[in-house]
Amino acid sequence: MSLYRLARPLLFSLDEENAHQLALYAAGVAGLFSAPVPRSPVRAMGIEFPNPIGLAAGLDKDAAHIDALAALGFGFVEVGTVTPRAQPGNARPRLFRLPERDAIINRFGFNNVGVDAFIANVRRARWNGVLGINIGKNADTPPERAIDDYELCLKQVYPHASYVTINVSSPNTQGLRTLQEAHHLEALVKRLTALREPLAERYGRRVPLVVKVAPDLNTDEIGAIADAVRRYGIEGVIATNTSLSREGVEGLRHAGEAGGLSGAPIREMATRVLREFAFALKGETTLIGAGGVMSGADAQEKFAAGAQLVQLYTGLIYRGPDLVSECASAFRGK
Repeated sequence: MSLYRLARPLLFSLDEENAHQLALYAAGVAGLFSAPVPRSPVRAMGIEFPNPIGLAAGLDKDAAHIDALAALGFGFVEVGTVTPRAQPGNARPRLFRLPERDAIINRFGFNNVGVDAFIANVRRARWNGVLGINIGKNADTPPERAIDDYELCLKQVYPHASYVTINVSSPNTQGLRTLQEAHHLEALVKRLTALREPLAERYGRRVPLVVKVAPDLNTDEIGAIADAVRRYGIEGVIATNTSLSREGVEGLRHAGEAGGLSGAPIREMATRVLREFAFALKGETTLIGAGGVMSGADAQEKFAAGAQLVQLYTGLIYRGPDLVSECASAFRGK
């Protein structure tokens, strides 16, 4: 029996957010006892990944636990979402387990320490692997000024990131998902890709940009996003974030809570969106599969649908660190 299987009943007996924090502090110890992760190198976005399994943003919002999380064997770690100014996020409770379906609902609302303190945390980390930094806007920034927040964050995080994710798909910041709409997204990526040029010259390297999208998109919306991604040279798409759907959890305790649903119930819808992006982009852009990866078989499904990389979040909560090795092995056997 794995160490995590012994620890999980204790963690699940605690308030969800308290358990979340305890697990972050214990991650480094857990890494010592988890299954070894096979080396399965992947080159994507011009970056060498030691294996294609990454940690999704949202677990370490403040970049305060990079070393501990990296010890779990991830090929890359994504931290954030970070906003220009510190903000508390939504009121607690804002995190809910639905263990009957291996699911979670969260409505954190980009709680984070702000970009200056966030970068100080990144600088303290000793790990020098592939680090993604996920950026967003402050909750009180009006929609017409949203791009300014993304520009400020990109300038600040650029020298510290292996790649930067533009988060336009969290359901927990009012109005954020409107940035996925074609004209809004085009304006955003146009400004950010233009800003990247002087940053690349200043720092001597071109940091890839990635867009993170929702699983609730229809085919027309996917096509419009794919067009903007291709037109402005965005290097990656993460498919997907959490969902507003409650399909598969109807009637369960907490199912009526507001927020984004993650875990097993969104696997099929997230994979559908991934597959449609793969069809639309035809290998021109790196695709990162996320959403409902609870086993090596689920990871293999994402790879088969067109993903070059896969991220974990809710699966890690329910399965523990051994899931990283299981998913990396699924890629090796692809």
